[in-house]
Amino acid sequence: MTILHASAALTPQGWQKDVRLMLESGRIARIEAGVSAAPGDERHALIVPAMGNLHSHAFQRAMAGLAEVRGPANDSFWSWRTVMYKFALAMTPEHVEAVAAKLYAEMLEAGFSRVGEFHYLHHDRDGGAYANIAELAERIGAASQQAGIGLTLLPVFYAHSGFGGAQPIDGQRRFINSLESFERLMEGCRGVTGRLDNAELGLAPHSLRAATPEELAKLVPMAGDGPIHIHVAEQVKEVEDCVAWSGARPVEWLLDHMPVDQRWCLIHATHMTEDETRRMAKSGAIAGLCPITEANLGDGAFAAPLFLEEGGRYGIGSDSNVLISVPEELRQLEYSQRLALRARNVVAAPGGSTALCLFNQALAGGGAALKAPAGLAEGHHADLVSLDTSAVPYLSGDQILDHWLFAGGISIDCVWARGRKQVAGGRHVGREAIDRRFLAAMSELLAA
Repeated sequence: MTILHASAALTPQGWQKDVRLMLESGRIARIEAGVSAAPGDERHALIVPAMGNLHSHAFQRAMAGLAEVRGPANDSFWSWRTVMYKFALAMTPEHVEAVAAKLYAEMLEAGFSRVGEFHYLHHDRDGGAYANIAELAERIGAASQQAGIGLTLLPVFYAHSGFGGAQPIDGQRRFINSLESFERLMEGCRGVTGRLDNAELGLAPHSLRAATPEELAKLVPMAGDGPIHIHVAEQVKEVEDCVAWSGARPVEWLLDHMPVDQRWCLIHATHMTEDETRRMAKSGAIAGLCPITEANLGDGAFAAPLFLEEGGRYGIGSDSNVLISVPEELRQLEYSQRLALRARNVVAAPGGSTALCLFNQALAGGGAALKAPAGLAEGHHADLVSLDTSAVPYLSGDQILDHWLFAGGISIDCVWARGRKQVAGGRHVGREAIDRRFLAAMSELLAA
């Protein structure tokens, strides 16, 4: 048993002082507040729950910072996607594993303890299935184990390049499956998650562009009791194309034709009408928000105030993995609302801390979307973060969170995932070996 003592900790009951957390078999076995540290306790100034990262494309970490050169015409999501396809077509299984392990170590250093891997890079560079159709999912599982991060594996069904069953383009050849081959892939992915001690399995139709209504109807039962994630309404062009195809907007179509409920996570949902926003909130589905990526790609801003007024839930994800940071994702979310509405402290309730509100909402939504309830509660996974508050001894409680999210100067000290300390002194415990493999992979990719 590992016992931690925090001078202050953020629990479901709020901030508590002098908290002992007993960690056993990967879970929080017991919490005591208002008690002194005992001999042998590992002491920390402040402990908060680790965050879930509900949306990641691990292979895209290889191109972080390499798509920021303007082309001859106006750049957009669609021109960025062309660059992304080039990287996807170049990667070997060894590259995928090395890049994912680096990314997952960075996520832990950033305070994420679990990742929802929206995994759609499936086949070899020619588009043929590997002898083990789940080869690249195996590599994702191996990378998660090397880094020590919790994994919710979301195998992606991708069959078409546009609405109405349009034929896939050549740049998508590594993503494409039929329903029959996808069933085999899902079976392989069950094996991957079954061999890991901190993994769950869900399912992800890529989008309404990539799966027909008939295919969607057959995919939903394949998820069993796992979560279902889908990209939706990220781009204005996507909305326009959906209306041209069906007469309905993407979120509207999903809510009208699919059994969308608490198991679903709608990634982005950026471009919704007020009616769609209200209906999505009432459905219980999680909004999978990726504020840094959405800003990087020029997607737009999510309609957070109305969604939250209607009882909506959300979590955060790093998506393209151009930058990995809990506070920066949450800050970008809040600042996008301020810019759109020309107001301040938009997400918080009157009189409440904006950072606390953002953090708690994203924590709960992310845990639900990843099938791993989060928070410092007995019986939950021991996923914890200790913050170094030595630079701000004059702050306490909500003020520390507000400073961490909006002013910086507070850093992550240690991170535990499933009770194992994976980050100490702000550095991943296996970083040296992980970095070595990553640098070798990047040298090969950039030389190709």
